Amino acid sequence: MPPSLTQLLLRWLILALGVVLATRLIPGIRCDDAETLLAVVVLLSLLNAVLKPILVLFTLPFILMTLGLGMVVINAFLFRLAGRLVHGFHVDGFGSAIGGALVVSATDFIAGRIARRPPPRPPSPPRRTDPRDDAIDI
Repeated sequence: MPPSLTQLLLRWLILALGVVLATRLIPGIRCDDAETLLAVVVLLSLLNAVLKPILVLFTLPFILMTLGLGMVVINAFLFRLAGRLVHGFHVDGFGSAIGGALVVSATDFIAGRIARRPPPRPPSPPRRTDPRDDAIDI
C-alpha cells in the first residue's frame, strides 16, 4: 500500500474516532450508523481540504484578532455544515457544533502526536577512553 494512501486512511481513522467521541461526549450530536459515519468522515475531509483554506483566507483578520480562536468558529461551521448535508448525522445547534469541533480537533491533535512519534534513535557508539588517542575523529 502506498504511503500516501496509508496516511489518508490513518487521517480518516483519526477523524472517525473524533466524530464518534463527539457523538458520545457532546449532547446534541448524533450519528445513526457506520455508513453515516463514513459519509461524515469523507465529507469533513473534503470540506477541510477545499472549503477551509478559502474560509481561512477570507477571515484571516478575524483569526488574527481573536488569536486563533476564529479557527474554532470555522471548524464548527464545517461541522454544522456536515450535519446539514449528511442524512443521519445530526448537529442540533451551533453550540453543539463548537463542542464537536473542539473534540475532533483535540482527538486529531492527540492521535496525531502519537502516530507521528519519531522512531527511537539507535545507541551511539562507545567513546574511546585511551588517553593516547588525542586525534579528532572525522
